[in-house]
Amino acid sequence: MNRNPLLRLRSYGQSVWLDALNRPLLASGELRRLIAEDGLAGMTSNPAIFEKAIAGSHDYDEAIRTLALGGKPAGEIYRALAVEDIRLAADQFRPLHDALEGRDGFVSLEVSPRLARDTQGSVAEARALWRAVDRPNIFIKIPATREGLPAIRQLISEGINVNITLLFGLPRYRQVAEAYLAGLEERLSRGEAVDRVASVASFFLSRIDVLLDPLLEKKRAAGGPQAERAAELLGEVAIASAKAAYAIFSQLFGSPRFKDLLLKSARVQRLLWASTGTKNPAYSDVKYVEPLIGPQTINTLPLETFRAYRDHGKPAARLTDGLDAAERVLRTLPELGIDLDEATQRLEDEGIQKFVKPFDLLLDRLAERRTALTGSE
Repeated sequence: MNRNPLLRLRSYGQSVWLDALNRPLLASGELRRLIAEDGLAGMTSNPAIFEKAIAGSHDYDEAIRTLALGGKPAGEIYRALAVEDIRLAADQFRPLHDALEGRDGFVSLEVSPRLARDTQGSVAEARALWRAVDRPNIFIKIPATREGLPAIRQLISEGINVNITLLFGLPRYRQVAEAYLAGLEERLSRGEAVDRVASVASFFLSRIDVLLDPLLEKKRAAGGPQAERAAELLGEVAIASAKAAYAIFSQLFGSPRFKDLLLKSARVQRLLWASTGTKNPAYSDVKYVEPLIGPQTINTLPLETFRAYRDHGKPAARLTDGLDAAERVLRTLPELGIDLDEATQRLEDEGIQKFVKPFDLLLDRLAERRTALTGSE
């Protein structure tokens, strides 16, 4: 039996993806090694990852110089660099993608975070990125905002693979899954195939605990009848939400509605656990991995968590364990005066800004380098 915990996750139906992307990883052979030796089955990117990779290094200087001297503005330079990285990564995952008949081996590229509240703008940019990368094993990332829901449905109906990002709340998750189903149904109504249309719903985890733990700690410190219950919920809300999301997944994709789609070779929209790096040093460094192992799921790990799980992960099928306890956690929150739906909406709003900031910073840095390299604005 292989002792690598990352490889053993596959036996429980879970894929491991990497939440990182940069040119040295692609060019050095390291990505191919992770695929071959650790069972890496996909990769995600976002504006913060690209800002760190491009603006935070000199790895792209030659490419930036060529594009700048060709008269490209900062926005077009960014797109060219991002598209090239996604192509390189997708090509390295392509043998796996083909061997699995399109069931894994994907790389994700996000539309501009400034389009998070713009349905038509998101659709237009998603189409443009899909055409520019021109690889079957990519996802275009669309935020799970209200405005993103019709974009998800439209893109799925066009056969464009979608990774739904910045997903925090359970009601919104249900809407996201239903948008996927509606997109498949619309596509089938036109007589078009759905067997290679793919989607994942990226449910963000650690940020939930980062937001709610201080509120719970305050109630615990205040003493009184709520103190003990608040203490019991510390560090538990994100995992409870994920388990509840999986229960919704099982219901929707076990329903007669999806079974009709399954007869036409449709695929489930897998749940992807995102934001799985542990931010509280008091918690285990694999806290958002161990309890959430189960079929038809993905865990996308930052490199530090990836290495930690390779070193001391203990895989077991735990995702459906403790559902009653998870439900109690979620029921207790309103009793403590905490509105989870309100909290997850705040996280969505803040999440957009957390991607807009590095995206704008990256464009500013590219504009500066362009000027330095060409001597023109």
